[in-house]
Amino acid sequence: MKRKGILIIVSGFSGAGKGTLVKKLIEEYDGYALSISATTRQPRPGEEDGREYFFLQKEQFERKIAENGLIEYACYCDNYYGTPREYVEQQLDDGKDVILEIEIQGALKVKKQYVDALLLFVMPPSAEELRRRLVGRGTETEEVIDKRMRRAAQEAQGIEEYDYIVVNDDLAECVRQLHEIVTAAHNTPDRNKEFIENIRTELEGEK
Repeated sequence: MKRKGILIIVSGFSGAGKGTLVKKLIEEYDGYALSISATTRQPRPGEEDGREYFFLQKEQFERKIAENGLIEYACYCDNYYGTPREYVEQQLDDGKDVILEIEIQGALKVKKQYVDALLLFVMPPSAEELRRRLVGRGTETEEVIDKRMRRAAQEAQGIEEYDYIVVNDDLAECVRQLHEIVTAAHNTPDRNKEFIENIRTELEGEK
C-alpha cells in the first residue's frame, strides 16, 4: 500500500522556536519535506533565497496570487507570506510528509482546501519566556518585539482551531513528541479509507 504524505501545518508565536523545531525534526527523521514559503520581507543575516524563503518583490508576489499559484497567503507585520502550490502537491504524491511553517490565518485557509491536513501549534512554556527569546535574537528593536507580543496575544485566540499543541520547553523532547503525533496521524481511519475498503472487499469475498 503506497502511503500518501500528510500536509503538516506548524504555526506558533514568533519566537516560540517553531523554525528550530522543524529543522531538527527533518534532520532526525526521514520522510519529511519542508515547504519553502515565498515572502516580501527582507532576508535576515545568513538567509538565502530559495533556502529559507523565496524572497519576492511585492509585484511578483501579487502576480502569483492572481495566477492561483499559492495554496495560501497572508500579510503579517506589513509583509506578504505564501505557500507555492506545485512543490507541495508533488511532495505529497511522492509520499513525503510536507511541513508548512505558516501563520494562523494562512493555516485555517489551507485546512479548507486540504481537510486532512494536520494542524500543530507550537507554544512557549510562558509569555515571559517568549519575550526572552525574542530579545535574545538580537535582530529586532524593542518596538518590533512589543508588536510581536501584541500579535501573539491576538493569535492565542485561535489556538483551539488546531489539532494539537506542542510546548517547546525541552527541544529534544518536543521534536520526539512532534514525530509521534505525525506517526499516529498516519493511522487514523479517515487517512486510510482506501485500505479499509480493500479489507472490507476481501472479507466479503471470504463469506
